[in-house]
Amino acid sequence: MLSALLLLSVLALAAASLCGSTGCLRPSAPADTVSLMLSLRVPRALTAFAVGALLALAGALMQVLLRNPLADPYVLGLSGGSAAGALLSMLAALQFGISVRAVTAPGALLGAAIAVLLLFGLVRRPLRELSISPLLSSQRLLLTGVMLAAGFGALISLALSVAPDSQLRGMVFWLIGDLDDARLLPLAGVVLLLALPWALRYAPSLNLLARGEGFAQLLGVPVLRLRVMTLCVASLATATAVAMAGTIGFVGLVVPHALRLLVGNDQRVLLPASMFAGGAGLALADLAARTLVAPVQLPVGVITALVGVPVFLWLLSRSRV
Repeated sequence: MLSALLLLSVLALAAASLCGSTGCLRPSAPADTVSLMLSLRVPRALTAFAVGALLALAGALMQVLLRNPLADPYVLGLSGGSAAGALLSMLAALQFGISVRAVTAPGALLGAAIAVLLLFGLVRRPLRELSISPLLSSQRLLLTGVMLAAGFGALISLALSVAPDSQLRGMVFWLIGDLDDARLLPLAGVVLLLALPWALRYAPSLNLLARGEGFAQLLGVPVLRLRVMTLCVASLATATAVAMAGTIGFVGLVVPHALRLLVGNDQRVLLPASMFAGGAGLALADLAARTLVAPVQLPVGVITALVGVPVFLWLLSRSRV
């Protein structure tokens, strides 16, 4: 399975790099044209792959952490913090005459950091109460994240309501999903290179955690530390993905859920498989967004939603959730 997904990832990256709104590159094309197209398409394809891999990994970790196969990377409000930070930074840039593109990613990362600090500050006591009531701890963590998401959603609505008409379309486009900015690609690469070894190392412990906190504790798993590490890795992956491309939905929900039905709940296979499948899927979705109504470019979040909704409903009808 992993070998097939790795091959799919390579093919998806090749297709996204060679094809676009102006058609696919041909061997007979002038060298300068090939060089120009590749310089534009390859960073975008790599950005799409990195964002998809981060979202799918974060979704798989959230589903283990919350013991809910329908959880996604955005359930704890981290994406809301990133989006609110980015949009408020855009508004500030317009007020002071600064380039909007220059502040979008830093603002998103700052918003994500604030969201993570708020989340950890609010759930620190429930996490420590894990040995007393694991179920209550998970429920309070989820409810805290939902309330944070609602608060950040209000900030996003406020930013959009006061934004100048000339900038509103660009802000909404980024919010739905924009892969044009590849400046954070090195950061995404570092996060992926750190997250994959961590996931493989702690996958056996995550398998035990998925069966219940009490069961994992009886077998010697440091549950509290593992839950905190899992939340940190998922938060970092989500924040990086949102800072790079906005809030792209359904990748972190559908990909791990679909793979779980195919390969089972073994995290040693599910986590790396989710990264490969998520990256390949988003690269192909971005290719569709650039070519379906060319030369008009669709937000990639529209494609993931149009594909993700029917696929998820079909998967849900076949599962026992």
